[in-house]
Amino acid sequence: MIGKRPTVSTRDLAKAVESSKAPAISRAAAVLRLLGKSDTPLGVQSIARELGLVPSTCLHVLRALVAEELVSFDTDTKRYALEAGVLTLARHWLRRNQFTDLAQPALDRISQTFGATSLGVHIVGLDHIIVVGLSQSAQSFHLSTQIGSRFPALISATGRCIAAFADIPEARLETKFKTLRWDDPPTFAQWMEQVRQTRKRGFAVDDGNYISGVTVVAAPVWKARGKLSHALVAVCIGNAQRAELDSLAEALRSSAHTISNQLSGEALPEWG
Repeated sequence: MIGKRPTVSTRDLAKAVESSKAPAISRAAAVLRLLGKSDTPLGVQSIARELGLVPSTCLHVLRALVAEELVSFDTDTKRYALEAGVLTLARHWLRRNQFTDLAQPALDRISQTFGATSLGVHIVGLDHIIVVGLSQSAQSFHLSTQIGSRFPALISATGRCIAAFADIPEARLETKFKTLRWDDPPTFAQWMEQVRQTRKRGFAVDDGNYISGVTVVAAPVWKARGKLSHALVAVCIGNAQRAELDSLAEALRSSAHTISNQLSGEALPEWG
């Protein structure tokens, strides 16, 4: 859950373009994502090279995105960057996304109480989770993640929640698991045992597997009965003491259950 690694590699973007059944849309999405994760504007040759596109095709996509005001073009540097038009799309999504408004007070409370950085994440199937809520702790430790950051769905504590509650065949989980990158990777058997524990307890813990020296705790949020949609996540530096970890997990689990009831409009079972 930390922005230590690129959230979407250019290799993944290029593969998505190559395998897409709607290549024009996939190319445009890949360009937007590439520009979104770049710290500086990029030229057409750089974009085409990173995404494995023919430069003329890449230029055609860029010009279309400029016309739609999703990408800007600097006539002096001949480079492209995201344009403010993407904010219009984001604003419409945020306006109808009740979870962010409901989760933010809980994220702030957890950060202040436990000195952790708290995240609200939106689950996008088995592919990605997207950070849609964030509360940094007052301590000196801060994450490099931000709203809109994407991570592989099954990584860290959130991934254990998804595996525990999303009713996914074990064979498919194993296939996805093999693609994950960890600092201290568990075996699939160890990970599945942790998934089973998550199903019993209603929360998951990643104790330094994803990133050494970092403890991540997550609890699932349900949009409706049986429909896992989000998670609340807390990230702490170092190995948390058992009592503190239990208190943090209970705070996450309780807040996640309250938000689930608010999203669904009914009193859901303890684990959705």
